[in-house]
Amino acid sequence: MKWRITSLFFLFGILYLSLIFNIYRLQIEKGDFYLARAEFLRRLSGVFQTPRGAIYLTDRNNNSNIAAFNKDYPVIYAVPKEIQENNNSNNNNNDNNNTRNYAEKLSTILNVSVEELEKKFNKPNDEYEILIQKAGVEQVEKVKNLNLKGIYIDSQLLRFYPFGGLASHLLGFTANGDEGGGRYGAELYFDKSLNNGENLVLTIDRVIQGQAEEILKNLIDRYQAVGGTVIVQEPKTGKILAMGSFPNFDPNDYSKFKVENFLNPAVQLVYEPGSVFKVITMAAGIDSGKITPETTYIDTGSVTFNGMTIKNWDLKAHGQQTMTGVIEQSINTGAVFAQRKIGQDIFYNYLIKFGFNESTNIVLPGEVRGKINNLKQGKDIDFATASFGQGVSVTPIELISAISAIANDGVLMKPIISGSEKSQVVRRVISSETSKKVAQMMVSAVDKNKIAVISNYSIAGKTGTAFVPDFGKNGYTDEVINTYMGFAPAFDPKFVILIKLDKPKGSPLAGQTVVPAFRELAQFILNYYNIAPDRL
Repeated sequence: MKWRITSLFFLFGILYLSLIFNIYRLQIEKGDFYLARAEFLRRLSGVFQTPRGAIYLTDRNNNSNIAAFNKDYPVIYAVPKEIQENNNSNNNNNDNNNTRNYAEKLSTILNVSVEELEKKFNKPNDEYEILIQKAGVEQVEKVKNLNLKGIYIDSQLLRFYPFGGLASHLLGFTANGDEGGGRYGAELYFDKSLNNGENLVLTIDRVIQGQAEEILKNLIDRYQAVGGTVIVQEPKTGKILAMGSFPNFDPNDYSKFKVENFLNPAVQLVYEPGSVFKVITMAAGIDSGKITPETTYIDTGSVTFNGMTIKNWDLKAHGQQTMTGVIEQSINTGAVFAQRKIGQDIFYNYLIKFGFNESTNIVLPGEVRGKINNLKQGKDIDFATASFGQGVSVTPIELISAISAIANDGVLMKPIISGSEKSQVVRRVISSETSKKVAQMMVSAVDKNKIAVISNYSIAGKTGTAFVPDFGKNGYTDEVINTYMGFAPAFDPKFVILIKLDKPKGSPLAGQTVVPAFRELAQFILNYYNIAPDRL
């Protein structure tokens, strides 16, 4: 009996010592590790309390294409306190020797400078420092092989964008680290609902978006332009089918790009549109009853107001011309003539109706609005230049919305990018009859100039080549911005396209640059949607 009691005491003694040893190991030997891991998990839970909702693009068959979702990535982090304690345990007289050694070994693997790593390792009493997020497989293996005390590998749920830079301005990105949350684009605008785990489906057609961006990028490269924008809209509903700009960025690796790349030029930057604005002038004139497409005038090649002379882009005098001829040949003095017939007040009020002094309220962050305030001064020269799109500024989203109103029987629609939004009429801008007359003038311009013609389809379009303002000298530079606006089929349009090219080298005319690009994209969409020809 005595022997059994002794054995039990001995057994429980061993178990107790084992427990004490494990507690010691966990709290003392591994304490820093588990503390750091707890801190690591705590920070993650603060960023993603619930899995963030995914963002989807669509296609012509309403199939969903995931464009942003959460993905586990390897994360390499350090416990500086543990590294520093390891220094002391080695009884090294140089306290920084170990941290320097660590930094030199890890620098080339992590692509982080030795100095930056040393700074992280030398923070006093620091339990947690991320060294790299989204670590690659090779990086993870190399770090593992080093077997450095105080350097650990874990996983972290981060945002992944499978299409890379495609639609990056629209999507935005989520910030990694403690601050978390959406930054720019839809990630910011819908941050609250996405953070609550709700998915977002955009109206963007992945196929059209991809083709539009490819055409735009090729155009920019060919003419060594500084950038550009493309938008495709469904005029009857207001749905945005594509919206892209360059320079863009990769939201998977946003930290490598300049902050200015994150702004969406389609909604956050204004520019002077040039001669595409002439169709707005003609719409106002026809709808107000002041002119018709057949109204004539004599073009002498120039007009002068307030001591300033306006000439035609080709420096020619075209003699007697109709208003349709003005659109066909893009005659500046003809637009001025139309504006003078309309009058200042009526012209200004039509610009208001078309939405050039207000936001479109598209559900994207940071939208700005165009500027037509200079017209309030009532100067003839300001109204004259505004008639052909100089001296006033617009955003691309404002401009395509206005042209879409002409395409949509005269009705202005709110541009929408979220699939949950319902189509919303803003107001009627011009009559149905006026919209058809203006569309016919635009078709005549395409037919006469040939470049945008697509066999068996009626194409409505208008070019614009605007000089870039020199704000320092209160004038204009020799650089230009090319724009083309068009829709098809002209009298039952399924899409409207805006293509804008910023400062192409050599300042070529729009007919050389954006018009062929428009034709390529329009032909693609006609085929993609299998739209029946409207001309035999």
